[in-house]
Amino acid sequence: MSLVADRVEPSTKMDVPESESQADERNRSLIKISNFDFFYGDKQALFDINMDIAEREVTAFIGPSGCGKSTLLRCINRMNDLIDIARIGRGNVQVNGVDVYDERVDATELRKRVGMVFQKSNPFPKSIYENVVYGLRIQGINRKSVLDDTVERCLKGAALWEEVSDRLDTSGLSLSGGQQQRLCIARALAVEPDILLMDEPCSALDPVATAKVEELINNLKNRYTIVIVTHNMQQAARVSDKTAFFYLGNLIEMNATVQIFMSPEKEQTEAYISGRFG
Repeated sequence: MSLVADRVEPSTKMDVPESESQADERNRSLIKISNFDFFYGDKQALFDINMDIAEREVTAFIGPSGCGKSTLLRCINRMNDLIDIARIGRGNVQVNGVDVYDERVDATELRKRVGMVFQKSNPFPKSIYENVVYGLRIQGINRKSVLDDTVERCLKGAALWEEVSDRLDTSGLSLSGGQQQRLCIARALAVEPDILLMDEPCSALDPVATAKVEELINNLKNRYTIVIVTHNMQQAARVSDKTAFFYLGNLIEMNATVQIFMSPEKEQTEAYISGRFG
């Protein structure tokens, strides 16, 4: 039961107009959530969620605190399994056509394919180098040439290589807040996920560091499917292709980001976007 999407390498042939079938493949749904209910004990947190998340796009979840957006994000890679009272009701969450809550799916393997970056940067008390290769070492990969290549590739991918390449043996905890968050992104990339989940990745960062992370998100979407939870509506408008608005555990509206911010279909969405509540 594979959760890995086959990646299509860019063609080296002369550019030709994109056919409908090619466009459909490029925009195919990698994550599909259907009639999904979720509970913490007896309290229902998510109600009948239905959404498709396209491959190699950035999807933003917005809404007031406690509306269920982070809960849904953590359902995609089953991080909520770590909470004793958490449980699903009906419905399912599919990644690449596989129900992630199927009993045959190993949650650890799932999280290799669906990486996560948390609200507060959490580098390990190890060197920058060892932070990046941590996931590979857990998998038993210790060949130095492989680890070296991974460190350089992922730090470059996280736009951090030029800043730290001459001090890879120093502690990851010695980096600034923004650098630590990008180090955590590099660590997530090292195990080559298909999907990257980001839960308020810039909430603790200053504007300069936030701009660097947002630029990084824009670059990474060429290779990864990204889902980001943010309270910052300007950030959602800057980085996302699609935006989903949640309220009281319900998905109120999901559409192209330009549509959501310029001409939302639902009155609740318009009220939140305009600042009348939330």
